[in-house]
Amino acid sequence: MDVEDWIRAHVEPTGAIEVEKERPWATTLRVPTADGPVWFKAAGGVQLFEPRLTAQLAARWPDRVTEVIAHDEERAWLLMGDAGTAIGVYGNPPEAWEQILPRYAELQIGETAHAADHLAHEVPDRTLAQLPELYDDLAARDLPLDAADRARLRDLRPRFAGLVDELVSRGIADTVQHDDLHFANVFEKNGRLRVLDWGDACISHPFFSLVVTLQFLVEVSGRDPGDPWLPRLRAAYLEPWGRDLGGVLELALRVGAVAYAIAWARQRDHLPDDEVAEFEGYWGDNLRRAIAQIER
Repeated sequence: MDVEDWIRAHVEPTGAIEVEKERPWATTLRVPTADGPVWFKAAGGVQLFEPRLTAQLAARWPDRVTEVIAHDEERAWLLMGDAGTAIGVYGNPPEAWEQILPRYAELQIGETAHAADHLAHEVPDRTLAQLPELYDDLAARDLPLDAADRARLRDLRPRFAGLVDELVSRGIADTVQHDDLHFANVFEKNGRLRVLDWGDACISHPFFSLVVTLQFLVEVSGRDPGDPWLPRLRAAYLEPWGRDLGGVLELALRVGAVAYAIAWARQRDHLPDDEVAEFEGYWGDNLRRAIAQIER
């Protein structure tokens, strides 16, 4: 059965099925139907785990993850309902984040019980226990850094391991972590906010998710680092955890900046040659940001 036959086995298209986006790690098709568009995604490369993970999350958290109409784990195919409009279209409003972050945290808390199963089905392992070894792998690479920064990264290994040990001691279990939680991956439809695009997800410390969220609010959307919305959003995310974890979050954001830079190595290995230069420019920025967080 080819892609179109598989799609037609689950929905009735009312027009041409068209390519919406084609990337090294996934191809997305728009499928028009009488009830509005649905979306087909064929995962590949580093994101083969995404259809099963998305289907599992949608089954348990249908009010905060995209609707899954069907999926084929073996072929890494996913057919999804329409989730509306990305909140970036509205200017990345902090009000939307205040709504979705505690609901996302509840998902993470619930998924702690399923972390081992996710790992067994190829969701990347960036648990705290793995981070020191992953750091060593990163430092051994030919990175988009100058010689001085590469030396700093190598020399900071003991300090990073100490930060990881301290974070382990705070007792927050590893769980699913989106790792790309920004305004292009949260959608709104009929007043309902949902988190989409789990292809960069991993099993790791849950608080690492806010690294990207906060970075985009400041560096992409232009909010001042002293904006009172930022501590308000941190508090909204932490509320479901049920205790004062502000200090743990600050520590996790430091370690998480490094974990985020580590994650980029996986993507770099699967990029076509003509995309490497631009990618490494951004990766270099993330690596320097990670080094600064260890040195704080």
